[in-house]
Amino acid sequence: MIVLVGFMGAGKTNAGLRVAEALDVPFIDSDAAIEAADGRPVRTIFAEDGEAGFRRIEAATIAALLAGPPAVLSLGGGSLGSAEVREALVGHEVVLLDVSLAESLNRVGGDPSRPMLQHPDLAALYAGRQRAYRDAATVVVPVDGLSKEETAAHVLAALGHRAVGE
Repeated sequence: MIVLVGFMGAGKTNAGLRVAEALDVPFIDSDAAIEAADGRPVRTIFAEDGEAGFRRIEAATIAALLAGPPAVLSLGGGSLGSAEVREALVGHEVVLLDVSLAESLNRVGGDPSRPMLQHPDLAALYAGRQRAYRDAATVVVPVDGLSKEETAAHVLAALGHRAVGE
């Protein structure tokens, strides 16, 4: 399993789709999987259950996905806040798409589907997540200034000739 992690706007979904296509395996976005399983959009889960409720659903969904067949899996930006998720990632290829806060906000600023944009201190949120990303990562790919295609190419190059499931 190849797992893409990073802050919102890093390009996890766009790069993940391209990497999965290049490796001829399925692509799974954890937020989409959560929405499909729960029957509610992420923003609704946040509104109705709060962040803690969403994180419980997220951790269970990710653990199940990681136990499944080989794929490229994109995780939500805050998913590594869960010890359960961090433990489940052990033994998987974890690629950090390393985006600066400025680049992140340039890419996603004003997107109403991203509830974390309402966080009162995004800089602190960003800084607080960096250690978990780096601790989990087996590969780090800087993405500032890269197009979707370039990001995917850099991920594939960083992974070398290893295939999903090796």
